[in-house]
Parts: sequence; structure tokens; C-alpha cells
Amino acid sequence: MDRPPRRISRAPVYVTLAGLALALAIVLVAARPRPAPPVVIGEAGTTESPRPVNVIMRDYLFQPDPLVLVRGETVRLTIVNGGLEAHQFVLGDAGAQSAWAYAQAVATPPAPFTTAPPASVAPDVEAAAIVLGSGTSVTIGFTVPREGELQLVCHLPGHVAEGMVAAVELRAP
Repeated sequence: MDRPPRRISRAPVYVTLAGLALALAIVLVAARPRPAPPVVIGEAGTTESPRPVNVIMRDYLFQPDPLVLVRGETVRLTIVNGGLEAHQFVLGDAGAQSAWAYAQAVATPPAPFTTAPPASVAPDVEAAAIVLGSGTSVTIGFTVPREGELQLVCHLPGHVAEGMVAAVELRAP
């Protein structure tokens, strides 16, 4: 029994392609970068009442970025390593960053599978500096300098090259 050739409608294919194009357009619009909302600080921290500030270190980035601080305020920094490997938190001016970069370079073991000595800098270098293993956290106090600029950097080998540097925005009191 011969059947007449069946006619295939192409209309559903066009509707499907149009729907796919619309869905793709929605995804692209939703995925475009948006400016970060402005950071609202409220009251600057004092010695008696430090302002709590949380910083999360992930593999090769700091959050928040930028870290917003007020000149002269005292903050209670809770630093969390949410990454899979150890990270270093160094908050200080360019001189402190240079000192820690040099100390870390000197402490880097010369060969794989050797134990590195701990990195340290002179006691007069003013910076908040800590190394945290994966999944650990610490809370420290820090008084923001009234003058100069601050940088936030991880000086462990290869981390700066991977982009583990955050901007520090200093606001007037």
C-alpha cells in the first residue's frame, strides 16, 4: 500500500529557532557586567567600637574589591580563606608591600618539596599581614592610617601573577 509523500512543515522549526534566539538574547543581557552598588559605610569605627569588616580570600582574588575603609578609623577585620590553598593577606602601603614581597621571595624554597622558612619583615613595617590555610579564618584589629595609600596583596609565590591584588578605597572621615 503506497502512501502519498508526507509534507513536513517547517513552521515549528522557525518558531523554535526564534524562541532559542530570544532565550539567548535574554541570557546575554542578564550576564552583562553591572556596576557594583556603592558601598555604604555608616559610622566609621573607633578604638572603643571598631567597625566590623569582612574580607574573603578565594583562589586568586579578594572580596570585596575594592575594600572600602575610612582614614583614621579602627576596624575589626575578619579574614576568611575560602580558597582551596593557603593565601596571604597583606594590607599596607607600598613600602610594606615591597618588604613583604621581598620577605616572601627570600622564604620561597629553592626546590620542590622542601619546607620554606616563615617569611617575616622588620618590626617597624606597618601592615596587617597574615597567612591562612584553606578554610581558616582570623579576626584582627587595624587602624587605618590618616595619610597615604593602602594596597591589599597576597605575596605567596605566583599569587600576584594570578591577580590576587585588590584595590583599597580610602574615604575621608
